[in-house]
Amino acid sequence: MIDKKAILVTGGAGFIGSHVCSALLERNIPVICYDNFCDFYDPTIKRNNIYQLQKSDIFTLIEADIRDKFALSNVFENNHVGMVIHLAAMAGVRPSIEKPHLYVDVNVAGTMNLLNECKKANISKIIFASSSSVYGNNKVPFKESDSVDNPISVYAATKKSGELLCYTWHHLYDMSIICLRFFTVYGPRQRPDLAIHKFTRLISIDTPIEMYGKGESSRDYTYIDDIIDGILYAVKKIYYTPYSIYQIYNLGNSNPITLHHMINTIEITLGKKATIVKKEEQPGDVYITYADISLAEKELNYKPVFPFEEGIKRFVEWFILNEQ
Repeated sequence: MIDKKAILVTGGAGFIGSHVCSALLERNIPVICYDNFCDFYDPTIKRNNIYQLQKSDIFTLIEADIRDKFALSNVFENNHVGMVIHLAAMAGVRPSIEKPHLYVDVNVAGTMNLLNECKKANISKIIFASSSSVYGNNKVPFKESDSVDNPISVYAATKKSGELLCYTWHHLYDMSIICLRFFTVYGPRQRPDLAIHKFTRLISIDTPIEMYGKGESSRDYTYIDDIIDGILYAVKKIYYTPYSIYQIYNLGNSNPITLHHMINTIEITLGKKATIVKKEEQPGDVYITYADISLAEKELNYKPVFPFEEGIKRFVEWFILNEQ
């Protein structure tokens, strides 16, 4: 598919990152996994994510932080890097409101560090992981051409800032950069703090779950395999486009699922009823996310294939094998 220079995957030991690394290795593409194994959740989980990958002779693990300019510089000086997939970030809407300085430091300053080191090393191909959070409470479905000038959480503001930095480096230094706005990704290895994983765990051990709002809010849940396909399509587009590009694409399932439906699907799949504790809606949360994926379908050949019920079935099977 591409030349045999390595692809640097920041945040490569995380949920999405470890799946990206695995998919690249399956295609015999050398991978440099760059991760700081922060304690946002148990670092052992991330180490387990890449345990099997470390057996590959074309997989390199570098434990470092994207805020460390010296470590980033060393990566490019000591390895043959052809491209960067930048997934490393502090994630989550609610914790970003509690720790705004940390989120800006990692997601904005860290991204600028990476872009600048890429410029210095003449790395001109970058994929940046953005988020559907940038749309806030826009009219649905969300289109890439929508105005996203009014983010309603710190996390969303940092992701929008990352997109703006990417455009600036594209404009100034002729870099090819694709920003991918992910829509509520789920599947095996999903972070334990995210709703599907958390609810599955709690329901399985007969522990009450907290439901914020009336259960009518919706998310465009997107199965991990569909997201990985979209990332790989973006890799191809960057490599096969003979001029520098800057583009934003939605990667979603284009099928919002209500909170009630999500919980009910987990209940049916587990064969257990949930005990629900109702809570007030949380600041910064959006009511609905809904991706218009027509641009990604047209320009990346992206087409999600996993219905929500099938994705939950696969997640629960993984959960039972790995966490019970």
